[in-house]
Amino acid sequence: MSAQPKEENNHYTSSEQADVLNKKVNLNDLMARMNETKKQEKKSNIILSAAAISAVTVFGIILTL
Repeated sequence: MSAQPKEENNHYTSSEQADVLNKKVNLNDLMARMNETKKQEKKSNIILSAAAISAVTVFGIILTL
């Protein structure tokens, strides 16, 4: 281990670096993306829950026969 700090290798050219620094975060876009992700997760959770309940129900019906 050396006491020298590690150099970060940023592979940006000066124009790319300027583009990255000039970009602004649009809060509305972030909120919309977050809400859509929540909707997708909720939908997948409902589908998974319905599949699990169906499997338990079918298994219970098979056991009662």
